[in-house]
Amino acid sequence: MGALAAAYLVGLVAVLALQPRLVYFPGPSPSRQPEDLGYPCRAVSLATSDGETLGAWFLPAPEPLGAVIFSHGNAGNIEGRARAARALVAMGFSVLLYDYRGYGASTGSPGEAGTYLDAEAAYGWVTAEGGFEPSKVVAYGRSLGGAVALELALRQPVAGLFLESTFTSIPDMAELLYPWIPLRWFPGIEYDNLAKMDEVTVPVAIAHSPDDELIPADMGAALAQAARPPVEWIEGAGGHNSPGVLFQPAGRARVERFLRAVVGA
Repeated sequence: MGALAAAYLVGLVAVLALQPRLVYFPGPSPSRQPEDLGYPCRAVSLATSDGETLGAWFLPAPEPLGAVIFSHGNAGNIEGRARAARALVAMGFSVLLYDYRGYGASTGSPGEAGTYLDAEAAYGWVTAEGGFEPSKVVAYGRSLGGAVALELALRQPVAGLFLESTFTSIPDMAELLYPWIPLRWFPGIEYDNLAKMDEVTVPVAIAHSPDDELIPADMGAALAQAARPPVEWIEGAGGHNSPGVLFQPAGRARVERFLRAVVGA
């Protein structure tokens, strides 16, 4: 029994050391350049406050009502989010897609504190080079990006916060996906969205599909319940890696209505 316990502890320490690899799944650099996409899009470079350089794409709306800072989900890179960005541009919003450190063409290695700085770098570009007032900027996050967008809404003035398919916390997800590993007992990557929700003071919309097989819709509902009013709940459809609410007619209409309302359009 003692040998088994020792082996378990050794394995646990190894898992904890590899925790970032259990959380982050960065993709390679985009295989296409913005000029290859066939619509207005340009590459920009973002400098973080701690010295990293992030790859990003800016998609301008012809007569923008505001700007969306799009914090994407865990795997892949910004190239796979260009279609979602185009849907937002069609609503009248310019969009900045950016890759977290260690993702795509961005330098560095991903980590919780670092992803928060990455979002702040994106915000700095949108409000400075992009020329958008904070009252016209919306933080939009999908899955892991929801945690990053939420923290951005706490650190910087924004018009609103949109979360799609977002979890309550990494320990909650670890308990769901790796029930044999007591990660909740150990410090590490937290992204404790549930604990932060009632600190958000801007309007919030939360979209989640009841068919999400990775992040249960109950987690999205818990975030909505914890948020300060006004909060809008949007029920999506499809699995976690489906195109998402931006490609479902009823959901898309509600997203557009929310975005327009928070920027005063």
